[in-house]
Amino acid sequence: MDEQLTSSAARPLIEIDRVGMVYQADSGPVEALRDISLTVGAGEFVALVGPSGCGKSTLMRVIAGLRPVTSGRVVVDGTTVSGPVSRVGMVFQAAVLLKWRSVLDNVLLPAELSGLKPGDYQDRAHQLLRLVGLADFANKRPNELSGGMQQRASLCRALILDPPILLMDEPFGALDAMTRDEMNLELLRIWGETGIGANNQRKTIVFVTHSIPEAVFLADRVVVMTPRPGQVAGIHSVSNPRPRSIETRASAEFGRLTLAVHAALTGASGPSPAPAGLHL
Repeated sequence: MDEQLTSSAARPLIEIDRVGMVYQADSGPVEALRDISLTVGAGEFVALVGPSGCGKSTLMRVIAGLRPVTSGRVVVDGTTVSGPVSRVGMVFQAAVLLKWRSVLDNVLLPAELSGLKPGDYQDRAHQLLRLVGLADFANKRPNELSGGMQQRASLCRALILDPPILLMDEPFGALDAMTRDEMNLELLRIWGETGIGANNQRKTIVFVTHSIPEAVFLADRVVVMTPRPGQVAGIHSVSNPRPRSIETRASAEFGRLTLAVHAALTGASGPSPAPAGLHL
């Protein structure tokens, strides 16, 4: 069911206010985003779904301060974004680990790039590696890890400086189905059931995916975006209780929400039967 744009969480940590973004391509200006308004509450898990090229990844970079807006504004934790936001960690579809560095040294890289002493973060790095089951692989090279293990290391790297906000851009899209399910459960465990922050606070997560079932399985709310220029077509609240498990996907409510999001994406007037393993 669609709701108002304002999050039900206690306070908005991310405020996107009538944001538009136009960039210059070789063939001329391209409007990527148009009049997007959305708030994300502290500790909330929000998923973005939409057709390819609708501006989901662009919106993530706008939130992180990596791309400037053409109109409107983005506010993170009360401060208008005008450049890269240090309070944000990012995870991409590709793990992008440096092949000549150990897993531990890859996890510590953000501390080095921020001018901090990596040695001061070694204990936290080991703690994070234990958390995701990579304690025995700290001294291995990335090519000695499976794809899922590399994404676990990438997640640890994003968390090493304990950012309150985690932006995840199709982080599991390149994984096989079983590994993807495993990483979904791992992410929910880290986000909701294990204190990973300095004050044991949940991270605020914005998660881009092409998979409708993945979005419904993970999120508190699913934001549906239109084809370019990206706009908000609808916001669906996910009422499935937490903690969630693979069995959650067999529930009637899960199926109803999956079909509702599918209908919003396709512009259908109502839910229609969806193919098995629906991924858009």
